[in-house]
Amino acid sequence: MCHPYRGERLPRLDELDALGGLVVMGGPMGVGEVSEHPWLAGELELLAAAVAAGLPVLGVCLGAQLLAAALGARVYRGERPEIGSGTVSLTADGRADPVLGAAGLAELPVVHWHQDTFDLPPGAVLLAGSALYPHQAFRAHVRARVYGLQFHVEVDRALAADWRPRLPEGAVIDESARAEVERVGRTAIAAFFAEQIL
Repeated sequence: MCHPYRGERLPRLDELDALGGLVVMGGPMGVGEVSEHPWLAGELELLAAAVAAGLPVLGVCLGAQLLAAALGARVYRGERPEIGSGTVSLTADGRADPVLGAAGLAELPVVHWHQDTFDLPPGAVLLAGSALYPHQAFRAHVRARVYGLQFHVEVDRALAADWRPRLPEGAVIDESARAEVERVGRTAIAAFFAEQIL
């Protein structure tokens, strides 16, 4: 585990062979804020190199935005924030996808906390969207083991408790909805890791 925002060193590109893959999570900063957060440039370079090397990659929230940018897509500010308990609708490709389709649902319960969004990277397959943000999840077509998820499915009870005091006024993570996010999320996350060892 690496926390570059705490000053921890990112893996070097010549160390990629030693990595089994990358999971890049979220944060309050934006992809374009490299002058304020210089380590973002290193993450972009690392993500591009990992995809080119054929490593499994999972980007969540900011991680998905970084992944999209590393693959050549535009990342930009959306119309308004999407924060709290919610859902995303799976596309036909998403329902057939071995990771997001693993739960057998057409609509996934998720936790949203974003305002930035992205265009689909060239060759990517759109897997999910919402009314406010149509590009919520993608799989890189050239590397089927590369996923970007704009939303959160990893929110367990402890993480939700940590987030609640930080949420903007009016944003809610409903506990019963969160429990369903965790249940469905565990299925998707397990499917992602199972795909990597096939």
